[in-house]
Amino acid sequence: MYSLLDTINTPADLRKLTREQLPLLAQQLREFLVESVSKTGGHLSSNLGTVELTLALHTIYDTPEDRLVWDVGHQTYVHKILTGRRAAMSQLRMAGGIAGFPKREESPYDTFGTGHSSTSISAALGMAVAAQLSGSSRRSVAIIGDGAMTGGMAFEALNNAGAMNANLLVILNDNDMSISRPVGALNNYLAKLMSGQFYAAMRRGSERVLKGVPPVLEFAKRAEEHVKGMVTPSTLFEEFGFNYIGPIDGHDLDALLDTLSNIRELEGPQFLHVVTQKGRGYDKAEEDCLLYHGVSKFDRDSGIVPKQDDKPTYTQVFGQWLCDIAARDQRVVGVTPAMCEGSGMQEFAGKYPTRYFDVGIAEQHALTFAAGLACDGYKPVVAIYSTFLQRAYDQQIHDIAIQNLPVVLAIDRGGLVGADGATHAGSFDLSFLRCIPNMTVMAPADENECRQMLYTALTLDTPSAVRYPRGKGPGVTIEAEMQALPVGRGELRRQGKRVAILAFGSMLTPALQAAEKLDATVANMRFVKPLDVELVQQLAGSHQLLVTVEENVVMGGAGSAVAECLAQLGLAVPLLQLGLPDSFIEQGDPAQMLADCGLDAAGIAVSITARMTE
Repeated sequence: MYSLLDTINTPADLRKLTREQLPLLAQQLREFLVESVSKTGGHLSSNLGTVELTLALHTIYDTPEDRLVWDVGHQTYVHKILTGRRAAMSQLRMAGGIAGFPKREESPYDTFGTGHSSTSISAALGMAVAAQLSGSSRRSVAIIGDGAMTGGMAFEALNNAGAMNANLLVILNDNDMSISRPVGALNNYLAKLMSGQFYAAMRRGSERVLKGVPPVLEFAKRAEEHVKGMVTPSTLFEEFGFNYIGPIDGHDLDALLDTLSNIRELEGPQFLHVVTQKGRGYDKAEEDCLLYHGVSKFDRDSGIVPKQDDKPTYTQVFGQWLCDIAARDQRVVGVTPAMCEGSGMQEFAGKYPTRYFDVGIAEQHALTFAAGLACDGYKPVVAIYSTFLQRAYDQQIHDIAIQNLPVVLAIDRGGLVGADGATHAGSFDLSFLRCIPNMTVMAPADENECRQMLYTALTLDTPSAVRYPRGKGPGVTIEAEMQALPVGRGELRRQGKRVAILAFGSMLTPALQAAEKLDATVANMRFVKPLDVELVQQLAGSHQLLVTVEENVVMGGAGSAVAECLAQLGLAVPLLQLGLPDSFIEQGDPAQMLADCGLDAAGIAVSITARMTE
């Protein structure tokens, strides 16, 4: 079926092909991608858009000696296929299989792990400088796209790179046509011209000739910038110190191969602007690239993605709550760092467009922007994934908590996230939030509690966070009416003997199931900070063993809060802390991942029984 693709196991095999064979290979790669991802799920649209670019890079550059750094990393499926992992695509994002992002331990061709965005230019610059320091002639390329250029870190790196003379190429994969729309023969010709040796030599020669006549030299430089600016958006990147080339059609293999071949021979920082189309070659993805951006398994021929049951996810619960509360309070505004759909804000954005702010992949800016809104009387709700909140920790402390501003963090993807693996797991938020003064930290045990906690957070005049897991909850009835919960108060959910399980958030359901086997007491703690000290004291005085259970690392988490509480109260009751281990947990089935960590009902029961029999 894939006669040509079947012969490609490494980029060295790719380089043996003629230029005339590459379009057929591109076609077969697209067919393979659609077939493969339809069976495993994953990121499809962006990978369909990078087929020709990936082929051209591995053809022109001597990988893995030359370094390719992809950003965002979910656009690397073609890269993985061409670097010996075609067969492994059947286990993409599965336990024991290959990751959905570049991973250094997986392949020497994966030069840098990029699960988050906007990091490639910094990493590739480091590699370029390392080559310079060691006297190596290897080249470094950062391929940045899918909105990653909206992240401030990318511009910090551009600013630094432009001041150096390292051999760095930055490729902007402009797959939303966000900078420039006009592409075609003229732009491709100009790109080849500006990347060629003749143009580079002419520019260097002109500078030498005109160096003794500064006004004329300055005029010549301005004229060159003006002419290039008439057909390309070069000014910004030229000002950073890069030689700007493009934009070129990212699906024109001849243009890509010629331009990259020329660029590889140039010295110093180069910037290539490539325009690609998300979903290219699969009509369903071309029509709705967002639907197929990150998709579950689907029918290849019809493009139909199987519908899930009607039980809402926590993300949907949040989205509905935000719309409901915004209708009541004109001061409520929603902020997200480029995660409108992922965070469930589509309906809010449609209903309240003037109160909806997508700030791009700029988590630090998102939090400080929200702090500014709070300063002037608005009620900002920041919808953010737990793993992305890590990037804005300083802003949470300095710009929100120190000033005690009422910013609500709606933290999605708390705990393990399944197929996206360690880079996207929300394993640390309870630990890094509970140590910040002025913070209120809540963890709902079900969908209705999530809604009530979000409302509770909005009633506070201090910083707060509601942290909920990915996917669906236990399926309780969601009350339309919103009521504020008593801050710092948990509740007893089951009365038992000897053992008391203090469950936080998503761990309440398995804790209750384990308690049935053990006849244990179960408390739904609700608040990680402030902790319900009275409830802890009560349970400690009436049970032989306390057990904390959380979908967060044990170190510094909710269990640690209970341990600190017991120490302050002078209580010596034994405490067993269950949670995520001190290690990064790779991708897999979410339920199995929790079971492997001993956080399902059976695992909780086994751990408690073992402790009681010691």
